[in-house]
Amino acid sequence: MAVKKKQKPVGVVTHYYGDLGVAIVKFKVPVKTGETMQFKGVTTDFKEIIKSMQFNHKGIASAKKGQEVGVKVKKKVREGDEVWEVV
Repeated sequence: MAVKKKQKPVGVVTHYYGDLGVAIVKFKVPVKTGETMQFKGVTTDFKEIIKSMQFNHKGIASAKKGQEVGVKVKKKVREGDEVWEVV
């Protein structure tokens, strides 16, 4: 019988730019574009494939642990919302 690994959040939203639809996320683990993430909060709960990320206004393919990056999102997120990896 396989032991199910308890999921932990992989990042947290530190800011949201509503006019751009961009969440600033501080990741606790390395994350690449193409991965599916779930944004969870008090009023937030949706899944999104990370299509683009930016660091210092330049496109990047992956975010390092501890790095704050801009992530394009379809729906509104709020500061403090958690970001979970969908497995």
